[in-house]
Amino acid sequence: MERPADRRSRTAPRRLHHEPEAVTWAREKAGLTKRALAARVGISEQLMNEIESGRRSATPANLKKIADALNCPLVALERKRHSATPG
Repeated sequence: MERPADRRSRTAPRRLHHEPEAVTWAREKAGLTKRALAARVGISEQLMNEIESGRRSATPANLKKIADALNCPLVALERKRHSATPG
C-alpha cells in the first residue's frame, strides 16, 4: 500500500533554473522533437517533457547540454532573476 510520503509530487518545483517556454521555443526553432533533443543531450524523453513543462528543473549541467545541442546561448534558456530593489 502506498503511503502519502511515498507519492511523488506533480507540482512544479519552487525554483526553476530555466525558462520552460524558452527551451520549447529554441527546440522548435531548431526543428527538433523532444525525443531528438533528449537523445542529443543524453537524457530521457520523459525528463525532457518535464523540463519543458516546468515540472522539473533542469540541472545546470543539463541546461548547458541543452543549450549546446540547440546551438543557443545558455543565458537564453536561464531563468531571469529579478532584483528585490528597483534599479
